[in-house]
Amino acid sequence: MPREIKLNNSDLLVMNLVHYFITEKNYNPVILHGINDEIWLENLDNDYKLIRIVSHYIHNKEQLNFDRFKLNKIIGNLKKKTFSLNMPIINIYTSLGEDVKLPDDENNMLNVFISKTSEIKNDNLIELFPDIVEKTSHEEKGIDLFVKISDDINKESFAKSKRVEKIFSMKKPLITYLIILVCVILFILMYIFGDGSTYNRTLIEFGANAIAFTKRGDYYRLFTSIFLHAGIIHLLCNMYSLYVIGPQAESFYGKIKYFFIFLFSGISGSLLSTALSGYNAISVGASGAIFGLLGAILYFGYHYRVYLGNVLKSQIIPLIVLNLFIGFSFSGIDNFAHIGGLIGGVFAAMAVGVPDKSSTSDKANGCILLLIYLVFLIYLAFFK
Repeated sequence: MPREIKLNNSDLLVMNLVHYFITEKNYNPVILHGINDEIWLENLDNDYKLIRIVSHYIHNKEQLNFDRFKLNKIIGNLKKKTFSLNMPIINIYTSLGEDVKLPDDENNMLNVFISKTSEIKNDNLIELFPDIVEKTSHEEKGIDLFVKISDDINKESFAKSKRVEKIFSMKKPLITYLIILVCVILFILMYIFGDGSTYNRTLIEFGANAIAFTKRGDYYRLFTSIFLHAGIIHLLCNMYSLYVIGPQAESFYGKIKYFFIFLFSGISGSLLSTALSGYNAISVGASGAIFGLLGAILYFGYHYRVYLGNVLKSQIIPLIVLNLFIGFSFSGIDNFAHIGGLIGGVFAAMAVGVPDKSSTSDKANGCILLLIYLVFLIYLAFFK
């Protein structure tokens, strides 16, 4: 004989809240080991990045103080993991002793006590989430409500996991391979139709960013110089870097957006080099564009820092810092192009947007910043 499932009001209250924040407000569960009778949810794009639902009984002030100590420690760890300076949190307690008084609300912490589903009509919650009462009111009762909520949460979680899986799945990096092929072909042509890639005359003939020529009106050099390289070592280093970094960026952003980021970063690097390098300087190479791809990956990783936080700290940021340090430490390296490309890559990524994260307003703001940056570089290069 099947056993009857009985749900108390506290269980339904917690499930109602979890259902609302996951299916309506795009929060995701946070896995915390060693934490019992608490549910943590995160949405780093919301004003309140964390929701904590505490269902265990807190019977006195001392236990509440310990809970506060534990809470601050967990938030500190989450800040480090997600590169967040501030993580506002809503604490929702469902079981408190009669003499327990919650601490006053702070700028980054809202404390709420709700013991019944009917009490979700909390003024503070309604102010932050105006539809919370409507969305937590269900016709189903008891076990039927439990089944509905469970199904909705499972469907939403599955849909989110499929979206994330699609974004992070590797796609064939056709644009990256095409760029590498163009660079190699141009390198060979400089030996067939010129004196070789190490001769300034040949580099200039093939479209190097020779500052004197560019400032006199050969603006196409800002573009063509991206695909030229001076010497086999220069070519191999840049092509290997592009081979490693390019496929990841192309997979994250898609082919068209990736190509736009690459070109804008390369041109940004050429413009800053034109503005700050000597009048007789000659600059070639894809490294400015490659730095832009690193900037775009950095921007993408920040939005998906729950998944890529450790990669950003251990790989991407150290790689950027190390290469900039090398550029400043050795002569013959155009660090102006690197810096211009890096910044350009971030702005280009903001303009095209991060899949499933950037809103229309985010991309509009990115386009505005990108145009301001481009106009500023043009002014520095040609009008100052």
